[in-house]
This record gives sequence, structure tokens and C-alpha cells, in this order.
Amino acid sequence: MSEIHHPPGCTCGNHDEQRTGVSRRQALKSLGALGAGFTLGPTVALGSMSDAQRREELMGSRAVQNGKAGKFTILFTSDIHAQLHTHDEFFLENGKPVYKRRGGYGVLKTMVDTLRNEDPENTIVIDGGDCFQGGGVAAKSEGRAIVPLMNHVGYDLLLPGNWEVVYGKENMLKDLGGYRGAKICANMYHETLASYCGDMVDPNADLAGEMIFPPYWTKQVAGIKVGFIGYNDPLTPKRQSPAYSCGIRFAKPEVNVAKYIRLLRDYEQCAMVFLVTHMGLAQQVDLANKPEVEGADLILGADTHERVRKPIDGKYSKVVEPGAFGSFIARLDVVVEEGKVKDSHYELLDVDPEKFPADKGMLQLVEEVSAPYKEELSKVVGSTKNTLVRYYVIENPMDNLITDAIMWKLKPDVAISNGFRFCPPIVADGKTPTPITNDNLWSMIPVDSEAKYGEATGQQLWDWLEKELHNVFAKDPAKRFGGWVVRFKGMTANFTMHNDLGKRVNWIKVAGKPIDLERTYLIAACEREGDPDDTLCRLEKVKNPRRANATMHNILREYFGKFSPVAPKVEGRITATDAPQDILSQLEGYDYEFR
Repeated sequence: MSEIHHPPGCTCGNHDEQRTGVSRRQALKSLGALGAGFTLGPTVALGSMSDAQRREELMGSRAVQNGKAGKFTILFTSDIHAQLHTHDEFFLENGKPVYKRRGGYGVLKTMVDTLRNEDPENTIVIDGGDCFQGGGVAAKSEGRAIVPLMNHVGYDLLLPGNWEVVYGKENMLKDLGGYRGAKICANMYHETLASYCGDMVDPNADLAGEMIFPPYWTKQVAGIKVGFIGYNDPLTPKRQSPAYSCGIRFAKPEVNVAKYIRLLRDYEQCAMVFLVTHMGLAQQVDLANKPEVEGADLILGADTHERVRKPIDGKYSKVVEPGAFGSFIARLDVVVEEGKVKDSHYELLDVDPEKFPADKGMLQLVEEVSAPYKEELSKVVGSTKNTLVRYYVIENPMDNLITDAIMWKLKPDVAISNGFRFCPPIVADGKTPTPITNDNLWSMIPVDSEAKYGEATGQQLWDWLEKELHNVFAKDPAKRFGGWVVRFKGMTANFTMHNDLGKRVNWIKVAGKPIDLERTYLIAACEREGDPDDTLCRLEKVKNPRRANATMHNILREYFGKFSPVAPKVEGRITATDAPQDILSQLEGYDYEFR
């Protein structure tokens, strides 16, 4: 029977398999045999070597040196979160926290240039999103100040992350439009404004139903063509304030990823296909296990700030993540011979100022974009005797500080803070207090939301905590949000991580006493724009919701003013029967460890 061809973009891709009885993978192998440059990519070699010495051996092979084989390199960052300067970064060594200086746009620029200059024509530099929010300069400029910095690094390809929507659709389009590199995302669509968007005007309303960004991008390197397909987190409107996503509709990758993989393989004749995703490690590993991604060689993942030092094997693809805050660059080297992928090497590299002195031109540019906000952001508002770190999934000192401040200022029965992943560590030596600035506040709480009260029964609190724990530990990774366990003060709880939804919470105490399921408790948390008025930090149908006439940043400033130097610590506000208090990743069941 003759081969049946479909036009690019056709969604009837399964017809070939139904009519010929051959699998898609067999069809791709047949195409590769025709010499058209098709290949399945390094399905065995990828990630099998994870040390610098082995990379040097691979790149120094006789075939590469004599020109018989070529190579190309991908450099990948993500979740920089507007961290402009070199900062303290958390590492785990011998089971104990260690802090080292890492990151900063100046160091990142030098490092990218150094690695790219090894082979400029065959190096692709990619960012996986979440650049526009997480620091004071970004927040004050609504992301605009970050654009020239990213352009100066020289990214070839960029993906919008879940926080790129924070200033609204119009600002997102303008900020991303300022990037010189290509932008892709195959699951963000223009959409008619929802009712909660109020009287907001969308100048792109006539584009409803159309994709906001191109779905994919291709490039010729080392004698082959490679393709990239982009995906943002489809849970973005639920994870964050719904108002941020007004005018945007998100779809699951499974809706069209197989179509685009086939398009890139069959029609664009890409020898390798990569997915660039901002969905969180658990969701990305789940995606790698779905048959829809068969034919994708590697998922360049982002969102949960995980540090994948060896690609994680899924059934149909592999997954990596490059850490966060500009502290790391993921590097993939691929050897190509006669149009075929022969070998590869992946490693995660530290953005180390001792190895890569900061680029002076970038430092100057950072100063220029920061200048309008420098006086305000550099103002010291408090100090800490204890290190403020946020890497722990269940409980951490930074969020205990925030809920301490809410409890002190607003005096509810229970104070709640969202499970943010933002902010590099603020390290203290326990002797001389470390200053806290306004800029630190923007990293700790990325949106200066207004505080809000509401009243809820003990039963509502119990059910809410069950849902929040499910958002973090759901057995179906596609149902996991990108944040960590919600934080609170005034309430203590114990749970079993591996239980099913509705059966995780073992007990809750409020003010040291077992929760009364029929009693009404006063709750304080931050407002989320676009939520119903009776929703408080995803706690629904609260009674008597009302504003507290105070923003989260001002609450912290007042608290610092009265209690500095503060000394928050992990104290067992929430514990698990089947997980240690210092757990660092939500992903289980794979050969992966956060370090």
C-alpha cells in the first residue's frame, strides 16, 4: 500500500498507523534510512555520561577533530526570576546545607559568551521562562527592565513562563515582543475576556481563538535541522491570581504535541525534536510517559527550580530542569555524523563568579536599568540572625517569617501564606545580623497584594488543607501545582503524603487545641486578583470577607521595624508521617535527587 501523506497541521495523524499497521517509531526509522536527515536522536546515549571529563573525551574524539563528525550545543537557563546580582545559593553536601556565591547577569553573560565562543555557529541559547518577576526592578518596571538584559545575554529562543502573565496580557506581549530571540508556545491562545476581568479592554479581542505565539522554531546546526516546540503550564490561571491571565486560554500539551512532533519530523525533516516546557518537574516527567510525545528526544523543562544533573528517563522521552535564579546553565552537546545523531552529553553547570568574572558591559547595563529604583529598593527595612531559605517543600524559615508577621499585625486565628518558590537564600552567620532591603521583599513576596480577612469553619479549613496537599503531592502528576505546601501560623497539622485525596490530613490543631470542625475561625491571607470575593488563598466560600487595609510588604516592614533582628526557624508547624521535614523535591520514584 502506498504511503499516505497529510498536510502540515492536520490532526488526523493516526490514520497512517491504522492503515499500514506500522508504528510511528517504525515509520520514523524508515524515513531515516532514506538519508533525508531523519533520526530518533540519542535515545541511548543522552545522559549516559554526566561528567566534564567525559564531555571533553566526546568532543575531542577523532571523528570530531578530523571534521568527519560535527557537533552542536544547547545552553539552557530558566526561572531567573529577575535576580540581577550574584547571590548566595543553596546546595546540599553530605546531607547539610552549604551556601555558595552564584548567578548574576554579569557572570551569566561571561559564561554564556565563553561557552558559545567554543562554536558560535552551532550553539543555541534558550531560556525557559519566568524572567519578569521575582525582584524589585522587574516589579517596578513591569518586566521592561529585564528585556535589555536578556537581549544582551543573546538568547536565541525564549518561552513564556507562568509568571510572564503577572502584569497582564498586554504587558506580556510588549515585554516578550522586546526580545530579539524567537518566542514559542503551542498552548497559549487569545481568548474573550472572562467576567472576572471587569471593564478591562483587550485590544486583541479580534484574535480570539488564535495562538498568541508561534508553536515551534527550527534551526540548522552541524549539518542537521533541529526543532523546538514550546508549552507553558496549563494550570497557570489556577496557580496564580486569575486576573493575570485575562484574555488568555491555556490548553494541555496532549492536545497538539503529537501533531507538531510529526510536523517537525515528517515535513520540516528535523533530526532532533525538543520540547521546551514550563510545567514543573512532576508534570514534565508525566508528559515524558505519554505516547503523545513519542519522537521528542528531550524535554527542556522548567518551573519548579529543580536541578536535574542527569536526564530523567520517561517512557517516551527524557526530562531535564536547569535550577533557578540564574545560578545554573544546563549544557547539552550532540555529535552528528553524516546527518545522523551519534552521541551526546548533558551536564548542569554552576554560574560561578570565580570561574567566570562578571562582564563589565552587563554590569553597567544592570546599573542603568536599576537606577530609577535604586534608592527605594536598596533601603534597609530590617535584619535577620537566621538564614532565610525557601527550598524545603513542607516548611521553611522564610515563610514562617511571613506568617509570623501576618499573625502579629492582623491577629487572626490562622495566618496563611502561599507556597511560593521565589527568592534565593538570605544567609546569616548567626552573629552579625544580615540586612533585609525592600528589594528582598519583592523576592520574598513577588506581588505586594492587599491582606484580607475571612471566616471559615474548622471543616472548611480541613477540606482546604486536603486540597492544598493534593496540589503538591497528587499521585497524578498532571494535577500537581508548581508551588510547595501552603504556609501558616496559628495552626499546626500532620499529614501522610502518600495517602489519597481526602485521606492525607491526620490532625489539625488551632492555638494548640484540636480543631473544632463546627467552630468558625478568623483567617488572614493575601488577596488574589480575579478570585471571587469569598475566596481567600484558594479557601473558598469564606464568610464576611473584608480587606485589612494593609499590603503584605507593609506588614513585613512594620514587623521588621519592631522585631529586627528576626530569627525564624523550622519548628514543626506542619509535619508528615512519611517524609522528612527537609524534603527538597516533590518528584519520587525516579533516579533523581535535588542537590
